[in-house]
Amino acid sequence: MAEGRGNRNGHVLVPLAALIRRELRSEKMEKPSVRYGCAAQSKKGEDYFLMKTDCQRVPGNPSSTFSVFAIFDGHNGNAAAIYTRENLLSHVMSAVPRGLGRDEWLQALPRALVAGFVKTDKEFQSRGETSGTTATFVIVDGWTVTVASVGDSRCILDAQGGAVSTLTVDHRLEENVEERERVSASGGEVGRLSIVGGAEIGPLRCWPGGLCLSRSIGDMDVGEFIVPIPYVKQVKLSNAGGRLIIASDGIWDALSSEDAAKSCRGLPAELAARQVVKEALKTWGLKDDTTCIVVDIIPPDDLSTPPPPPKKQSKLRALLFRKRSHDSATKLSKKLSAVGIVEELFEEGSAMLAERLGNDECNKQSTSGLFVCAICQVDLAPSEGISVHAGSIFSISSKPWQGPFLCADCRNKKDAMEGKRPSRVKVV
Repeated sequence: MAEGRGNRNGHVLVPLAALIRRELRSEKMEKPSVRYGCAAQSKKGEDYFLMKTDCQRVPGNPSSTFSVFAIFDGHNGNAAAIYTRENLLSHVMSAVPRGLGRDEWLQALPRALVAGFVKTDKEFQSRGETSGTTATFVIVDGWTVTVASVGDSRCILDAQGGAVSTLTVDHRLEENVEERERVSASGGEVGRLSIVGGAEIGPLRCWPGGLCLSRSIGDMDVGEFIVPIPYVKQVKLSNAGGRLIIASDGIWDALSSEDAAKSCRGLPAELAARQVVKEALKTWGLKDDTTCIVVDIIPPDDLSTPPPPPKKQSKLRALLFRKRSHDSATKLSKKLSAVGIVEELFEEGSAMLAERLGNDECNKQSTSGLFVCAICQVDLAPSEGISVHAGSIFSISSKPWQGPFLCADCRNKKDAMEGKRPSRVKVV
């Protein structure tokens, strides 16, 4: 039976099922295999993780499958970590416009991740609970890896050639000078714990609250200058694949990124995760919750064994990040893939929503014809929406009547995070 039939204009009409089969065959040929493993040792019971490999960009279409891996390291209780694990993915997906092709979907992810993180934080704070959590959230779609993070859990990439790269930024006040300056400019105070006699001890903390991190989800008792806006990095791996190691600070306090990667090379993902935890405990002991996820992105023709420890290679084979050329993206991608180079597609760490949400050339509308808040996705009448750029001093080209738009509550949240006025999060 023929797969398609002609119409009166002479064009061949192909049934949807046939298109899906074709796409599925194509994806099977081109998409890598994803294998993963997790290991953990609990000290406080505040580490949580998420591993989900059956997510779909298009519901019901198996060829649109992508995977999500995440670690949430709670503090001052586990409520924020549990809530974030249960809600962050759906909040991110609700912020992605419907009907996008795969490439457009990947391009929309960084903005959707920002919206999803802020919405999760806003909703959790409305519950009136004071715990907080880090979040390192990884989306793997084919060869493209998108990572969003707040706090000091970390994701590293061990790619072709044995070069190790960090795909996150630690938001610890002790090490991150830019974040210290941002917190101070937004109304927080940064300093060490003072003891009797005026001596200062311990790491740098943010006051009020005494948190060592400058970004997290939750922590409503600390101050709105502790923001949930994630650092986001998106890369495209070469066709040699690579290994992701995602872990809480129980690992990174004990091991460097290079040591963690080296400790588990040549092992399958599940054993590799156990080995990283074992090495961390051997070095540091069980002083904190210690969780590790290892994700192997493996070329279709190399599924039998994990990648062996790398041999010495030339500089050309070493891992390099290259900005994508908009003029010759396809040619560049093929060249980079041929020499085992990882291509950087997106990187942004600003804590300013006006910069992270960008400009809407055409305002996003819901099916009801109303405008939609870019953060919480509630419907807005045209007279209700407040531009994310209204009153912004960070972009001369921004126009206060240009989208994206925020509802009054989300606009208030934005101003509070930037130190413009106290937050008025509604507690239910």
